[in-house]
Amino acid sequence: MSETLAAVRAEFTKLRGVRSTFLALLLFVPLSIAVAALGGWSAKNAIDSDNPGLRSDFTPEQAGLDGILYGQLALIVFGVLIVAGEYTSGMMRVSLLAVPRRGRLYAAKTAVTAVAALAVAVPVTLASYLVTQSALGPHGASIGTDGVPRALAGAIVYLTLMSLFAAGVAATARSAVLPLAVLLPMVLAGSQILSVIGATKDVVRYFPDRAGTQLLTVGSHDATTGFLVLLAWTAAALAAGYLRHRRWDT
Repeated sequence: MSETLAAVRAEFTKLRGVRSTFLALLLFVPLSIAVAALGGWSAKNAIDSDNPGLRSDFTPEQAGLDGILYGQLALIVFGVLIVAGEYTSGMMRVSLLAVPRRGRLYAAKTAVTAVAALAVAVPVTLASYLVTQSALGPHGASIGTDGVPRALAGAIVYLTLMSLFAAGVAATARSAVLPLAVLLPMVLAGSQILSVIGATKDVVRYFPDRAGTQLLTVGSHDATTGFLVLLAWTAAALAAGYLRHRRWDT
């Protein structure tokens, strides 16, 4: 047990010491809040001016969760870099000298990824929602509005699992380039584009990001299904990453 805790502490130390990884984690904060404020302010102006450009399905409750959908890009980069950085730099050899048991090292790295993502997801999710409602002014909604607490909790779970999913993909690829080249476009626009194409509409809803967004959709009846789909993707990615980490030489 003491060796496991020592491995976890070492991973936290590496997280704070690797600037690019730590900055990616911290970037989630201003990115999410800035988008939340801008979205709320834009929506308020559109409502006040009766602008037809405001989307037909707009609700202040759901708008409060839009910021983190863009901020999650930073957490995906974080999840990739916290794993892939050691492979690309060659530091994985040093880590394995310090923690020869690969399963323990992988578990420690996964645990630190989850804890770090959760630690920023909780306050930023709540802050982003409140910032959006403040920017909406009289058009805003209370944090206690029906369906909002569940969606906020779902958003925190979603962000944590997406970070772990990215870490698993990076461990499988043992590289940052390919995971980032696939995951960022997919989350930013790819899944949304495929969701409106008839041939792919029924398939894309089982993509990790599209399924997971049901967790943070206010009033969604598919949140449980979305959670299970995202959890399955995350578990599969972490399992593949572990097998790659265990069986291949660094």
